[in-house]
Amino acid sequence: MKLVRYGAVGAEKPGVIDAQGQLRDLSAHVADITPDWLAPDRLAALQALDVQTLPLVDSASRLGTPFSGTRQFIAIGLNYSDHAEEAGMAVPAEPIMFTKGVSCIQGPNDNVRRPRGSDKMDWEVELGIVIGTRAAYVDKDKALDHVAGYVVCDDLSEREYQLERLGSWDKGKGCDTFGPVGPWLVTRDEVGDVQNLAMWLDVNGRRMQTGNTRTMIFDCATIVSYVSQFMVLLPGDIITTGTPPGVGMGMKPPVFLKEGDVVELGIEKLGSQRHTVRAWNDGV
Repeated sequence: MKLVRYGAVGAEKPGVIDAQGQLRDLSAHVADITPDWLAPDRLAALQALDVQTLPLVDSASRLGTPFSGTRQFIAIGLNYSDHAEEAGMAVPAEPIMFTKGVSCIQGPNDNVRRPRGSDKMDWEVELGIVIGTRAAYVDKDKALDHVAGYVVCDDLSEREYQLERLGSWDKGKGCDTFGPVGPWLVTRDEVGDVQNLAMWLDVNGRRMQTGNTRTMIFDCATIVSYVSQFMVLLPGDIITTGTPPGVGMGMKPPVFLKEGDVVELGIEKLGSQRHTVRAWNDGV
C-alpha cells in the first residue's frame, strides 16, 4: 500500500495511490495518517478497503509528508562504502548516528531553502525507514517487524556547518527544509526486498548519484536493532540510512547547490521527489 497526504501546507488530507497510480481520498475512513495508523492492525484495516471505490483526487495536488507526527528523525552516516571513500573517511565499524531536527521535514516537492550564509549546501538521496511499533533493544531478526514501511528522503546537508563548525554533524543536517520526505509511505509488504532497490539523483538534469541499497554497509534490520539499543524508537520515527556516492562534497572540485538549482531524486518502488533551491525567505 502507498499512503500519501495531499493539500495545502498544514491542511493535508489522507490519501492512497491505487494500482493504476491514481491518487484517491481516504478522508471518509481516517482523519489523518498519524503514527497510530502505522501499527500493523491499523495498516491491515486500510489495506482491506476497496481502494477503487474511493474518490479520485486531482493528480496535480501538492503532496505533503505521507504521514504526520514524527517525533524523532534519526540518520545514519557513511553507510555506503564507496561514499565513505569519496568523503575521505574510513568505513565505520559501527553505524554512525546523528539526528535531523523534525522541524526540517517537509513535502517531497516543496522548495528547499539555502540557509543564510551557506556556501556548501549538498544533496543525498537516501532510503528512509518508518517505524510502526515501539522498539527498544530489539534483536536483528525481529527488527523489521517494527517497521511500517519505507520512504524516499533527501538528506540535505550544509557541509561547512556539518564538518567545520565543531561539535556534532547535527548543525549541518537540520536546517529548515533539509528533510523532504515522500512522496509515499510504501508498506513493508509491498516493498519486498528492501536491500535491492535502485537509487538515483539528478541536479539540473545531470545524473549525480546512482546506487542500490544492496551496497549498504549496515542493512535495515541491523540499523533498526542498533539504534534501538540507544533510544526507544516510536511509531512515526524516521531513520534515514545513508547515501551512495556522487554527493557534491566528493567531486573534484566540489560542487554545491545554488539558488535556482533543481534537484530530482528517487528510489525504486518508493517514488520520486523534485525540489528547487531558493534563497532563505520565510515566505518560500
